[in-house]
Amino acid sequence: MKKIKLTPLADKVIVQQAKAETKTASGIIIPDTAQEKPQKGNIVAVGKGTKDNPITVKVGDSILYGKYAGTELKFEGEDYLIMKESDILAIIK
Repeated sequence: MKKIKLTPLADKVIVQQAKAETKTASGIIIPDTAQEKPQKGNIVAVGKGTKDNPITVKVGDSILYGKYAGTELKFEGEDYLIMKESDILAIIK
């Protein structure tokens, strides 16, 4: 996992999205226009949290998040999402 030089504030996290599926289970190729935005990714940076909302996730966690969660961000040529920790639905173990 690449370390980035970007630190989110308060209860925000930066997520690198998983790649979109390009094939179905039966082997049919999905065109770019029909691919769905993935709803999972890996945390690459976390904020310090707030007094009322401490951060419970850590860098390297694989997570699931809501379909419309976060704000897209391009940094040093890579695409990321920045979102509140409360937008995270689950940690994948």
